Amino acid sequence: MSGPLIISIPSKGRLKDQVEDWLADCGLTLRAAGGPRGYLATLEGFDGVQVRLASAADIAAGLIAGDTHLGVTGEDLLGEAGEAAGARVMLLAPLGFGRADLVVAAPRSWIDVETMADVDDVAHLYLARTGARLRVATKYPLQARAFFARHGIADYRLAESGGATEGAPAAGGAELVVDITTSGATLAANGLKPLADGLILRSQAQLAASPTAGWDAARLASCRRLLAIIEARARGKTIASLTWPARQDAKARKAVAAFIAPGEAARTNGVLVAQHDLFAAAQALAAAGVGPASVTHPAYVFEATSAAADRLAAAVGGR
Repeated sequence: MSGPLIISIPSKGRLKDQVEDWLADCGLTLRAAGGPRGYLATLEGFDGVQVRLASAADIAAGLIAGDTHLGVTGEDLLGEAGEAAGARVMLLAPLGFGRADLVVAAPRSWIDVETMADVDDVAHLYLARTGARLRVATKYPLQARAFFARHGIADYRLAESGGATEGAPAAGGAELVVDITTSGATLAANGLKPLADGLILRSQAQLAASPTAGWDAARLASCRRLLAIIEARARGKTIASLTWPARQDAKARKAVAAFIAPGEAARTNGVLVAQHDLFAAAQALAAAGVGPASVTHPAYVFEATSAAADRLAAAVGGR
């Protein structure tokens, strides 16, 4: 008998709230098991799904280890796993929230340091003057090391941070930091500034899958159904339905031909158009003497197939 499809979502903080809001927006109701402090939940209408609540870092680790089938976590955490994440984790859908930038930041008092080239110069001078290497505090050593290497900087050493990384320079624990920021306010409050070319990664929350988890036909079917809902909701936000009088169908269809996606099936006296093309399509109808035309916004637009589900099925052998 098949076990449940395991989905891991964040257990606390702003990301938890955003994930729960996203699920609700998709029409997916999360039911906590064991009260509000529990770490298990269910998705209403999905009998074969178990939801686990964990830290974003543990979710990334669980995906890489194959302990969870699906998970929502940040790209920054998956990126820190390096090649292991690339080989063992498949990104299925960017979620558009949980956005943050991984950046290199220097003290604002370093008025002549604005770029990574300036850091290289300072690192040389620091080593010559003190006999020690410039210290860079971070929780992201793998990505920091790779970024500094791309800029040809070698005269530094990483100081792994276990606490508030942005406070390391003021506390005397480092000269620079590599850290996540959303608005830059926390960096600024600690006297730091992101470097002009110090952006390492633009991160956001991702729905990801672990192809090495225990997949079978039932779990794949549950995943495909879940992805269909998620993708249909996302698609519905970008598409409008434009309808015209049936007697003017031939003239209207010719007028909006440029706005119809290739391969889209014909619809009786109407068409789905991208939201950003809506007003142009309506204007084309008016120019052709077609009207009145009405607009509705579908909550969901389901396609026959899911490219993400097909990729996952192929990766796990279509079990």
